[in-house]
Amino acid sequence: MSPPPVRVVVVTYSPGEALPGFLTSLRSATTTSYDVVLADNGSVDGAPEAAVGPGVTLLRTGGNLGYGRAANAGAAGATGDWLVIANPDVVWAPASLDALLDATSRWPHGGSFGPAIRTPDGRLYPSARAFPSLGRGIGHALCGWWWPANPWTRSYRAEVGKPVEGPAGWLSGSCLLVRRTAFEQVGGFDPSYFMYAEDMDLGRRLAEAGWANVYVPSAVVTHAGGHATSRVATAMVAEHHRALYRYLARQYAGPRYALLRPLLAAGLFLRYLLARSVKSVGEGAAPTRSADVLES
Repeated sequence: MSPPPVRVVVVTYSPGEALPGFLTSLRSATTTSYDVVLADNGSVDGAPEAAVGPGVTLLRTGGNLGYGRAANAGAAGATGDWLVIANPDVVWAPASLDALLDATSRWPHGGSFGPAIRTPDGRLYPSARAFPSLGRGIGHALCGWWWPANPWTRSYRAEVGKPVEGPAGWLSGSCLLVRRTAFEQVGGFDPSYFMYAEDMDLGRRLAEAGWANVYVPSAVVTHAGGHATSRVATAMVAEHHRALYRYLARQYAGPRYALLRPLLAAGLFLRYLLARSVKSVGEGAAPTRSADVLES
């Protein structure tokens, strides 16, 4: 029997009641056959074990490896055309995965495809963004948390205004459809990222290899967000800023930018200190109001 065309990789870390909701909603999200691999980073709540059944297997990664490394492990050995990489606290709207798969025929050079991601209260999460430049990144970091409509944030986030299907810089790794051959071509997620920015880095490497990262707002999912990271919120704020520095330092490498990198490090450290005491700083720009979300 030939393998299913889609492998769904779910990275789990004590996902609790979120995981059954993910798996149940996935059944109505597509008519295409798929298998599910739970890439488990050391859950202690028994939820991944309870979810194992026909078409759902458990892969123990051996510890808390981080998001990208676990996703790579779950994708290893897949032979179908497509990979879905997702958090367990995602809920799929009916036919949403089919909408993503349908978009692949319209974008034959698409390497990754991302849905519109709603928050539980119906707002549109900024899941499709331009790659950060110095000016855009500084403006967004300084102003996004208190002035969401600032011009730097608006140029950074592709979902501002009426969402339109088409290429973006990078797409959120919380729910992503990836062409398996493209994923393997670029070596999957960079394992040096534990959490955060691994999706930005993947999007850049796919783009550099000639693939498009395509935003598909006709496909809609809901993502609770912070399900696992809320248990270690302070550590995750620090990891977020470390990951951003790692990404930016690699983009501005070499002697030409030798003086810039310490300034980036200092600026991100100051932002980290502020984010520890002002929650809205760490959260960044507020998601779009529900009135701006496409009807699903």
